[in-house]
Amino acid sequence: MEKENPAIHPAIAPLSYLLGRWRGEGEGGYPTINSFRYGEELQFSHPAPGKPVVAYSQKTWKLSSGEPMHSETGYWRPKPDGTIEVVIAQSTGLAEVLKGTYNAEDKVIKLQSELVGNASKVKQITRVFELVNGDLSYVVQMATNLSSLQPHLKAVLKKLP
Repeated sequence: MEKENPAIHPAIAPLSYLLGRWRGEGEGGYPTINSFRYGEELQFSHPAPGKPVVAYSQKTWKLSSGEPMHSETGYWRPKPDGTIEVVIAQSTGLAEVLKGTYNAEDKVIKLQSELVGNASKVKQITRVFELVNGDLSYVVQMATNLSSLQPHLKAVLKKLP
């Protein structure tokens, strides 16, 4: 018999505020592309309470038409020492292995790519997630073979009930 509310693994507890679905809007751009706006939904879940892992999924769509744009999925593995490992597979075929830190008190997560796989142009990615007044905001920066680290995406998302 499955428990209704299984306990959260102790390693996940500092990030438990992320668990659930978040929805909002973002904007993107880069020196080599036109700026754009998008709708987005993120989901963080703890599918295996006995394991120190958070499952992550993301999808975006065009605000004007609702047409799907991008999606990615992966796993976040926080460590008791405040470090975190993240793996993300994108719908474009790109794969990211990121490492970073989280601050449970300030609710800030900073990630830096260790590896960007299957990417001909992308060389580096950083992601910073922050809880601000109950909203989840993030900034993604990217470096390519043609440019240094530049802002690429940013969004503000509200937690869904």
